[in-house]
Amino acid sequence: MADETRRERKKLQTRQLLVDTALRLFAEQGYEQTTIAQITQAADVAKKTFFNHFPTKEDVLFADTGQYVEAAVEVIRERAPREHVSDVLLEIYERVFARRLAEGPLAGAGKDLKRLDDTVMKLPAVQAKALHVMFDLQQAIAGALLNAYPGVLDPVTAAAAVGSLMGAAQAAGTASLRQGPSMEEYLASIRRALDVALQGLRSL
Repeated sequence: MADETRRERKKLQTRQLLVDTALRLFAEQGYEQTTIAQITQAADVAKKTFFNHFPTKEDVLFADTGQYVEAAVEVIRERAPREHVSDVLLEIYERVFARRLAEGPLAGAGKDLKRLDDTVMKLPAVQAKALHVMFDLQQAIAGALLNAYPGVLDPVTAAAAVGSLMGAAQAAGTASLRQGPSMEEYLASIRRALDVALQGLRSL
């Protein structure tokens, strides 16, 4: 059992190393310009190891989606009694998304954030995947909120609450990236947008 746990921990560490390395290279030199061979060389692992974790280079971009869902649901589950829906959603942003961006491999990307967005989001396949991932994430969070607030939310208001915040964050993030922000400026722009969106949710 101990050996199995150790192997699983090593596997997760290698997977995270590949994600961190890939995102750093994507930001530094562009998504299309970065090859799987460069990622594995920088991470000091075999190319076969990469494909043991990810079918394609594109999948690396969305590797943390499952962790985001789990962390967001945990925030909802651990909410304080009578905590307002808007406060829970803001806490999800702060604890799950903002913290991971601020502490993750892109934390020091600076102006490279714009390059990463420019090169990645112009690719139709990546855009389609991003929309699919966003939809799944919204559905999962809305479902968890609906279960947590019976009698307060219905399927429509739960979906609208999550959609309004995620839409505001996405729109503000895109507008911010066009200006070539630092990570701090990028996150601050999103937070301002969330404050605007949250005003409408206070009535729930």
